[in-house]
Order: sequence, then structure tokens, then C-alpha cells
Amino acid sequence: MNRHAARTDHSADVEDGSGLTLLGSSSRPRFDAPDVSILESFPNRYPERHYVIILEYPEFTSLCPMTGQPDFGTIRVRYVPDLRCVESKSFKLYMGAFRNQGTFMENLTNRIADDLTAALAPRRMSVEGIFNARGGTRISVRVEYVDSALAEEERRALSLLW
Repeated sequence: MNRHAARTDHSADVEDGSGLTLLGSSSRPRFDAPDVSILESFPNRYPERHYVIILEYPEFTSLCPMTGQPDFGTIRVRYVPDLRCVESKSFKLYMGAFRNQGTFMENLTNRIADDLTAALAPRRMSVEGIFNARGGTRISVRVEYVDSALAEEERRALSLLW
């Protein structure tokens, strides 16, 4: 099948949640150990199509590594999936795992981008940390990723979605 042709046969679209362990479980979250292993994914049912998934976590909290005081903000993830999509409960638990983590905003935004890229191998992704003002200063950090294996034509097509 042409990767970019629209699919018309949806008869095989049975949801495959066979590898998911967090959705529907009563697992207790940890708030001090963010790790890529928390992120779970499922197969993208439309890998032939470019589309954008946007996740927004408006209750993000971490700790300043110098003072131990909380930093609050919103983490916004935009990505064009390739073969995998992130499962939302695992994303929520992953975000919550930063709550008692002492790290600079710039570092954690890059780490989130690295972990999501490792877990999903998206075609394109941006992770933006929009942090509340502390000391009168707002900080926003944006990380961009584009799969370097994509052809130039496909890169241009993805840029139209942004």
C-alpha cells in the first residue's frame, strides 16, 4: 500500500492494547522517578497518513534543583506519529513522575523530548515547557525533533502541519 494513500478498508481496525499494562490498572504512581519505561505505546492505525497528535499536561510540577521549591507549568507535546502512538495514561503517569524531581526547566524539557522520541520514533515532534513565573521571570523551552531519515519532500509535507 502506498504510505500516503488514504485507507478505505477499516475492517481490521480492532484495537490492539495487548502490550498496555497501565490503562485500566490501579497501579500507584511514583512521583520521584521519571523514566522512559513508564511510557507505553500502541500501534498507529494510520501510518500512511500525516496527522498531528497534541498532548497538553497543564498540571506539570517539578522542583528547583537549587532551592527545592516547586516549579509549575504546562508541558505541550505535538507529534506526527510513525508506527507508534503514546498511551495517554502512561503519559500522565510519566509527567507526574517529575513532581519530586529536582531539575532545571531546560533539562527536563529536553529529557521529555528524548524519552518520547525513544519510545515512539515519531516523524516529527515538538515539546514545549511553558513555566509559571518565578522571581518575576517566565521561562518557556521548546525542543524540536524531525526524523533525519525522512526525504526532503516528506519533511516539507510535515512542515505544513505545524
